Amino acid sequence: MKVTPTSIADVLIIEPKVFGDQRGFFLESFNQRAFNAATGTDFNFVQDNHSRSAKNVLRGLHYQLGQPQGKLVRVVRGAVFDVAVDIRPASPTFGQWFGLELSEENHRQLWVPPGLAHGFLVLSDSAEFLYKTTDYYAPEQERCIVWNDPTLGIAWPLEGGSPLLSGKDAAGLAFKAAVSAP
Repeated sequence: MKVTPTSIADVLIIEPKVFGDQRGFFLESFNQRAFNAATGTDFNFVQDNHSRSAKNVLRGLHYQLGQPQGKLVRVVRGAVFDVAVDIRPASPTFGQWFGLELSEENHRQLWVPPGLAHGFLVLSDSAEFLYKTTDYYAPEQERCIVWNDPTLGIAWPLEGGSPLLSGKDAAGLAFKAAVSAP
């Protein structure tokens, strides 16, 4: 696998080796030993999640307080614009965001370590999004930063209009309030 650092400390683009021919392709989507060696981490994944969303659905920017989750994310159908926001106060990249397209064609994965907020916007007619987490989902610990926070200034590639949001995501906190809230 190829691992590429991003502009956010500890956020990594992971590109698995893809073997393809006229029949299709094969790739090893995850190998704990290879992941740990390539990323220099020692995380174990405890939960796998799969979501399907329509075009212009925006999910996020989610994070958990008491049980922060690291996420290894990828797309198996369609395409999304995936975003990580550094909300770790002691980090040199605190308050910065990184985004890239993940798709069924490029096979990229993004490692979003614990302590960051995460979200994505569906670019294709629909998208199937898979992610592994380093801690269990804890609804009482979950928080959300509003997707269009002006302090962050995330350049979501929206095709006119507003994204489709859940009620929870529409009611997300401003970045400054989220990082100062207990």
